[in-house]
This record gives sequence, C-alpha cells and structure tokens, in this order.
Amino acid sequence: MRFLFLLILLGGTGLGIVYPWATTNFTGHEIGTYRAYDRTGGFRPVEVALVTADAPVRVLVDLTTLAPPVVKPASAVLTITASTRGETVLAEALNFYDTTPRERSPQLPDPIFRDDAGLIRDVQPGTYRFVIEQGDADNIQIQSVDLILRSGGGEADARAQPIGLSLMAVGFIGLVLSLRRGKGGRPDNPNSQPPAPRWGRDADKS
Repeated sequence: MRFLFLLILLGGTGLGIVYPWATTNFTGHEIGTYRAYDRTGGFRPVEVALVTADAPVRVLVDLTTLAPPVVKPASAVLTITASTRGETVLAEALNFYDTTPRERSPQLPDPIFRDDAGLIRDVQPGTYRFVIEQGDADNIQIQSVDLILRSGGGEADARAQPIGLSLMAVGFIGLVLSLRRGKGGRPDNPNSQPPAPRWGRDADKS
C-alpha cells in the first residue's frame, strides 16, 4: 500500500504543480526579454512588434530584488497593462505570491521572482505597448524588472491543478497512515514461540 500511495502522491505532484509550471514557462518559444525597470532609469514602457503567428503570447514578469520581499496575496507588487491601437488587451496585478526565487548566477545572488501575467490570445499585427508600474506593496527593494514574451505559449487545463492537489492530499495522508501502521508492528503470535524444554534444569515442572 505504501508504494501505491507514493505513486498517487507523485502523480498528483506532477499533475497539480509540475504540469502547470512547465506549461507556463516552457511551451512555445521566447520572443524576447525586455528590461522594464532598473534603479538608474526607473520604470519605462516596452514596445514590441507582434504578428498574428505569435498568438497566443504568454506574458511573464521577472522581479529581481535586493532582499526577499514579504508579499501578501491581497497586495500588488507590480501592475502591468498591454495595449495596441489604443485598446487594452491585458491588465493584471502581480503579487509574486507562492513563487520560488532563483539566482541568475553565483556571482549575482540577488533573488529573482517570476509571475505569470497571462495570455494575449488574439494577436493583431502591430506594435504592443507594455507598461509595468509599482503596486501598493510597501518595502519592496526592487533591483530590476524584466518582461518576457513567449510565442505559442500553452495554457494548462484548469481542471489539472485541483485534481492534482486532491491526489497529493490523498497520497500524503495514505502514506503517513501506512507508515504509522508499519511502526506499530503486529502482536506476537504465541504459537511462534519455541516450545518449553521438557528435560534438564529448565524443564517444565508441571
């Protein structure tokens, strides 16, 4: 049973965590990475020429900080809007909550956080203007902000994550219970004990 619950746990992790993460970050191909903020120049808009063949376009934002930020789901660290021909096609608040930081290199240890701003599903040929600004979250020591655009970015099935998280819970609980039962052991079987000696000093005197 332990092996079965372990398989359920691993399957749930793959479906609920690995699959959505891989779909967001690795499907399609990268159009480019654009610097939207640095400490010398501040925030600046980014303009990118897109074509119909780029659709759908996945919009990602990398936030590099001088120290790990304390973020809350209800607060926005950054906001992003995308527009073309005077029409807004994307508007999101980014809180970078539950994101795992990474380092660019051992020589540049400042933590980098990535958040998904969503998809531009219908792309009309033309110039798209992306504007990233600081949100209402306080005490965020921003080092730099990069905009990453991926062409042909896939979208994870909305049913995958809740199903995966449920499987993870079932697998974890089942694995813990099976381990506890294993530690408890089974009661000794009296028939498994060797018979009492019938001669000599320790012979049965009954």
